[in-house]
Amino acid sequence: MARNRQRVCLEDGLKLDLNRLASRGFIKFGANIGSRGIVWNHSYWGEVERAVISADMTSPRDAWLKVQFGESIQRIELTSRVRHFGGRQWFFVCPATGRRATVLWKPPGAQRFCSRQTWGRQVAYRSQYLDRDSRAHAAQSKINALLCLIGGFDPEDWDLPPKPKWMRWKTYHRHEAKFDHYEAVLDYCCAAMAAKLTGLKIL
Repeated sequence: MARNRQRVCLEDGLKLDLNRLASRGFIKFGANIGSRGIVWNHSYWGEVERAVISADMTSPRDAWLKVQFGESIQRIELTSRVRHFGGRQWFFVCPATGRRATVLWKPPGAQRFCSRQTWGRQVAYRSQYLDRDSRAHAAQSKINALLCLIGGFDPEDWDLPPKPKWMRWKTYHRHEAKFDHYEAVLDYCCAAMAAKLTGLKIL
C-alpha cells in the first residue's frame, strides 16, 4: 500500500537542474547569452509557472544565475572547479546552506530555490510515496523514457529500448542491469501476491 502523504512532494514544485539548463540552451558554461524565458510543466496539471532566466558564467570567480518571476528576482551564486581531464564543473551555491549542488528545488509554498538538504523532512520525492511494486514500475518507466529520448524511439513500442546509436555499451548495460533488477522485483511481488491468495509461502 502506498504511504499517506505527510510531506510536500518535491516534484510538485519547481526544479533548476544546472546541467539540463545548459543542454537546453537556457545558459552557457563560460559565457553570458542573455535572458531566456522558461516554463515549468507538471505531468498532471500542465503548465504551472513561467519565469525569465539569465546567467553570467564568464568568470569562474564571479558567476551567477538569476530567476525572475514578475517583480520577484532570486540571484543564485555559481561556482566551478577544474576537471582532471580539462574544462570546469559548475555548481549552484545553495542560498541556505552554502553547499554546492547541481540541482535546486522550490517546493510548493517556498519563496526561493534551495538545495534538497535545505528542506529536510518537510519534503519527499514522489517515489517515497510509492510501495515497492510501484517504485519498480516507475523506475523501469524512467529508464525506458531516458533511452527512448536519447535514441529517438517511441516509448510505447518498447519495454526496454535497444542501445541508442551514440551510447557506450558499458552505459547501456548498466541501464539494462537496473531494468532487469526491477523486473525481478516485479516478478517477486507478483509471486508473493499469488502466494498470499493461495496460502503458500515464498522462500
